[in-house]
Amino acid sequence: MMKKFYFNFSLFLLLMMLSSCSEEKITGEDFGVIEGTVVSAVTFEPMANVKVFSNPNSSIVFTDEKGKFVIPNVKVGQYSVEAQKENYITKFESATVNINGTTTIVFELKLLTINNKSPLSPALLAPLDNAMGQSLDQNLSWACSDPDQDVLTYEITLRNDSNSDVVVYSKITATNFSLSDLKYSAKYYWQVSASDGINSPVLSVVHSFRTLDFPNGRYLFVRKINENNVIYTGNDTGDQLELTNSNTNSWRPRKNNQSNKIAFIRASGSQNHIYTMNPDGSGVFKVTNSVPIVGFNSDFINYSWNTNGSQLIYPYFDKLYKINSDGTGLTQIFKTPDGKFISECDWSFDTSKIALKVNDASGYKSEIYVINTSGIITNRVISGVEGAIGGLNFSVTGQKILFTRDLTGFENANYRQLETRIYQHIFDSGLTTEIQLDKPSGTLDLDVRYSPDESELIFMNTSNDGLSLKNIVKFRPSSNNVEASRVILFSNASMPDWE
Repeated sequence: MMKKFYFNFSLFLLLMMLSSCSEEKITGEDFGVIEGTVVSAVTFEPMANVKVFSNPNSSIVFTDEKGKFVIPNVKVGQYSVEAQKENYITKFESATVNINGTTTIVFELKLLTINNKSPLSPALLAPLDNAMGQSLDQNLSWACSDPDQDVLTYEITLRNDSNSDVVVYSKITATNFSLSDLKYSAKYYWQVSASDGINSPVLSVVHSFRTLDFPNGRYLFVRKINENNVIYTGNDTGDQLELTNSNTNSWRPRKNNQSNKIAFIRASGSQNHIYTMNPDGSGVFKVTNSVPIVGFNSDFINYSWNTNGSQLIYPYFDKLYKINSDGTGLTQIFKTPDGKFISECDWSFDTSKIALKVNDASGYKSEIYVINTSGIITNRVISGVEGAIGGLNFSVTGQKILFTRDLTGFENANYRQLETRIYQHIFDSGLTTEIQLDKPSGTLDLDVRYSPDESELIFMNTSNDGLSLKNIVKFRPSSNNVEASRVILFSNASMPDWE
């Protein structure tokens, strides 16, 4: 019996030892870490005090001020990690925890917007819709509220009728906004959108207002912008108003006071045509159509109004045409006898005579002569000289005419001028004299015009290098013990007109 007992007991101990050897051991190395960040799904800014925990259950933790959290001592395995915060949609992210590993998660929480209402549409208060004569510094104001008392931000969209520019002012927190440096004589359209950061922005209706008319804009000139010529008007105090925009190439403006219209040349496809517009740049009308304005060089070509603004004359190679300002009545009135191109023309105030500047296809072998209404040459101002000539302008009486001439007689393929000065021809005496304007050495005086009362001159001055800045200059001769003055009116400007 004792032998049998010892045998059974020994067998039991052996089985227990074998069973103990087959069991797996759990150690401290069977854990990992889950860490991460919680941010706003809209602004991506960190969110503090967000509750984070996992399923299967682990420790419950909260994010710090940087949106960071750490869940330590998580058993290895698969988990669903949850982030909760009041008024935000709960977010779940899966995580695999490995032995001694760190699993990183980023939560992006969205606001709970199911019951949140959109702001009311902003009500535009000032300026009143269609208000006229508004200041160039304008304060916009509106009223807006939110049913849930959410904090609102606003955005203003502003455009005007003179160009295609759209300006947007964002992240406005007040219900007013100050605009500055608006354009004269422009109609502005403005609209406000309100956002609560939860729902889609809500738009107001569109209101408009018109700024003050441009004061005393008697000067016209051209400025090069983005490779296009742009027409401006200006006054003696230096104020300037853009009449055409840089999307079109427009140049050589000429004002007619009786019709209150400005004529100008504009590129239209592969041709150049004469257009008219109102003094504020509105009401653009294409005058010429079948016969464009053409000469040897579009930068130096010119045309002229009659006195009352009902007709215009302009060149087409060796021909001179007359056309009504409404585009009707196109008539050829002159053709050069020797085939030379007509580059410039000017119509006398009494419309009895027309001055023409003609030249060959290179711009040289120039002449200035006068024709009557029958197309007969009645007077020759200058001929048989070398170099560039230009800038025709009759005096009011038609007894004098201005022009410019490069006295060096220089000629080249680029039509460069070296020493161009201003001259005046008197028809009664047949005398032509240079007007002493104290011109800086190495510069050119071009595109000369009489002032409306003929007491002053206006012209463009620039370096003869063909690259430097162009300036519009006003010159007053000495008189009554007053010294002569040469003043820059407008910088970076050319092709002046003063009516």
